[in-house]
Amino acid sequence: MREAFTRPAVVSRVSDLIGHTPLFELCRTGDGSRLLLKLEQFNPTGSAKIRMARRMVLAAEESGLLRPGGRIVESTSGNTGLGLAVIAAERGYAFTAVVDHHACADKLRGMRALGAELVYVAEEGDGNDGALATAAREELAERLARADDGAVFTEQHNNPANAAGYHPVARELDAALDGRIDVLLGAVGTGGGLCGTGGALRRTVPGVRIVGVEPKGSIAFGGPAHDYHQSGTGTPEGAPVGALVDFGLIDEGVKVGDVEAFAAARVVARRTGLLIGGSAGGVVHEALHRMASPRTGPGTTMVALLNDGGEKYMDTVFDDDWMRARGLVDPAAEHEVAELLTALRRETETPT
Repeated sequence: MREAFTRPAVVSRVSDLIGHTPLFELCRTGDGSRLLLKLEQFNPTGSAKIRMARRMVLAAEESGLLRPGGRIVESTSGNTGLGLAVIAAERGYAFTAVVDHHACADKLRGMRALGAELVYVAEEGDGNDGALATAAREELAERLARADDGAVFTEQHNNPANAAGYHPVARELDAALDGRIDVLLGAVGTGGGLCGTGGALRRTVPGVRIVGVEPKGSIAFGGPAHDYHQSGTGTPEGAPVGALVDFGLIDEGVKVGDVEAFAAARVVARRTGLLIGGSAGGVVHEALHRMASPRTGPGTTMVALLNDGGEKYMDTVFDDDWMRARGLVDPAAEHEVAELLTALRRETETPT
């Protein structure tokens, strides 16, 4: 019998609300296969990344690098920064988030509301959506932390505590599904989420197949490289692949374009009432096509890790003007996703 996971009825810290996120059955086929979405948007800050933010801070405390009254510094496009802002507030630390102007405005406003100091990279390092902005953020964060004796650069892309923060996800999945998990899919950015979850899950479910999803234009699973609009995921050209991306653990790496990822997010919202983020749309797009493939055997349980919800993307993924300005609106792509989802959900839905 697996360990049961329940959230306490009364908590005294926001971080006590981390975890125990639900599984949503998006579809079930006639042969008993099903696609389950791990909805990490039900964490505080609406993202999985608060899990690793807490673990990175605790690891810094345990090592003696972060002392009472100290400062946390991190380069972030949003969700990691929101998580660190919460943990810093409740544990009495200052937090400096090094950001660029490509980050979602709502994420930046949220960090500021939680007491974070926002430091923007210089314009010359902020010229596109790719490696220049990322590299400039990392360099500035390291420099700021070095200049302050009481500061720690948590360095999410290379911090083992990032991956360790996701070990509880594996335990939650194992407990909820009693070990019956055949395929695990997730977005690959720093590598902490998928590889931290997948590595821990392999210890109790050794046969699980692990599939990494990155945007087209990202280079972790090869080229060609180009700019992309899925935020908080992938590795842009010129940036190093995160040290936490474990290619020995990932059985297969795939790419999903912005058009397809955003089409999936928009269709899922209209079809089910569930708002998911842009990179989560990429994971769902890949999972739906796998569910429809004859290679997926009967009775398969597929779990897709969805890092955040769509509420932070009202000005981007769910804004028609923003989408049109970037050539991302594609009725044919949305129609394809809608048809696929309708076909797969027929067995799930109960007539009213």
